[in-house]
Amino acid sequence: MNSKLPLPLEIHDLTVAYQKKPVLYGIDLEIQEGSLVGILGPNGAGKSTLIKAVMGMIRPDDGFIKIFGETNRKGITRVGYVPQRENIDWDFPVTAMDVVLMGRIGHTGWFKRFSKRDRIFAAECLDQMNMLPYADRQIGNLSGGQQQRIFLARALAQQSDLYLMDEPFAGVDAVTEQTIVDLLKQLRNQGKTIVVVHHDLSTATDYFDFLALLNFRLIAYGSSGAVFNHDLLQKTYGGKLTVLSEIGEKKMNLNSPESRLFK
Repeated sequence: MNSKLPLPLEIHDLTVAYQKKPVLYGIDLEIQEGSLVGILGPNGAGKSTLIKAVMGMIRPDDGFIKIFGETNRKGITRVGYVPQRENIDWDFPVTAMDVVLMGRIGHTGWFKRFSKRDRIFAAECLDQMNMLPYADRQIGNLSGGQQQRIFLARALAQQSDLYLMDEPFAGVDAVTEQTIVDLLKQLRNQGKTIVVVHHDLSTATDYFDFLALLNFRLIAYGSSGAVFNHDLLQKTYGGKLTVLSEIGEKKMNLNSPESRLFK
């Protein structure tokens, strides 16, 4: 009898195309429970497409996705999602509290009133992001960093086991960035699994335990120390890797056994 627990996220032979042009091809990725994973790659590499495919927002052309052993359609109830800020209608007339309460819909069901307990919990999530004083503020009237904190509070309100975040650090101030980092590590320490699309190579090894290098195909996946090296970054970014080699030299621990493997 196999008692092995299902993985939070399994992606096998995933291919996604837009207008018959492949954006992702043959992606195989298995992510263990309690992992804090950064997805790196150049613009147009398919990073956001991968997240949207897992969320069921894009239909794959081939392959399959499993979330805790279920199809992504069934397993999606255990996923918290933070979209890119540019994909959100900031003119939509809702308050910060309204947005966070939307994270409770998976627990209450659609078209049902939120309970007092839901509202108290939503307030606690806002408070955790230091945004409770802005609960009644319309989201369009908040700064970029504040808006991002609201959507992180919404993800917390979902009480998920797997979190998918699409460039949560984009356009935020240093204080908000540190708040996000602290939250990611707190969730990981609680046994949650977090997958984050990230663009800043200079912080990748500080923020994430594991890295997935993506450019149309999965170039590499593994511990940050093993994956973050010049050769694999060169394969991922190609001709765009101009100043990145210097970052790689600074960020890699050249004395580590893992780094010596790639000299």
